Amino acid sequence: MATLLDPDARGRVILVGAGPGDPGLLTVRAVEALRMADVVVHDGLIDPRVLDLAPPGAQRISVAKKRSRHSVPQDGINALIVAHVRTGAIVVRLKGGDPFIFGRGGEEVEAVRAAGLPVEVIPGVSAALGCAAEAMLPLTHRDHSSAVSFVAGQCKGLADQDWSGLAGQGRTLVIYMGVATAADIAEKLMGEGVAPDMPVAVLERGTLAGSRALRTLLADLGAMVAREGVQSPAIIVVGEVVELSDAENRLARWARIAEAAA
Repeated sequence: MATLLDPDARGRVILVGAGPGDPGLLTVRAVEALRMADVVVHDGLIDPRVLDLAPPGAQRISVAKKRSRHSVPQDGINALIVAHVRTGAIVVRLKGGDPFIFGRGGEEVEAVRAAGLPVEVIPGVSAALGCAAEAMLPLTHRDHSSAVSFVAGQCKGLADQDWSGLAGQGRTLVIYMGVATAADIAEKLMGEGVAPDMPVAVLERGTLAGSRALRTLLADLGAMVAREGVQSPAIIVVGEVVELSDAENRLARWARIAEAAA
């Protein structure tokens, strides 16, 4: 029986995690899939060097997302994938990070299966893992954190979501897509009992050119994001492990500037 990565097995889709940005973090299996692709349906932040791994004649289709809006709605992406697979093409659905961590990979697998078509998922290095590693920030640590949680910070009904118990002593909280709502996130967590002086890191453009790792305290999170001009893509890490990282302490820097100006 042929495996899905058999180039002679036509008419299927392979969901591929492209990792947090640096092409060097692609898995070997991801590279193999790209090299046999007839069609690559890709997110907007994929490095061009990753797309170049597909054959020159492969069709490349961007379905970029900007600030909670897809250039192609999710139902349209699903239909696009299915339509190309039905022509007998090998379709690589290339997604930043890992397909099953805030990547809507589950929805796309459901759509392909509902159409009766074969699908494989190749995991990728998630944004949390890649960005944290670059910043020397251990998400778990025997002395500081025995649990880690992942949440989406930019979604409907943020105030109504129950994050109680996800952040605090001995726990790490990783927030995806939280730059635009950073101030609200800080208020929410403090309202749920997290100490205002809990260390927080913002990892901007992790593994990409121009990456920054910034550190402050939870009470200062929204203000720091604003004064430092932090832009997406970025993740927020809340927890004691932040103090072990190489992230620059921007609370101290801002305090020094304010003191000098006084």
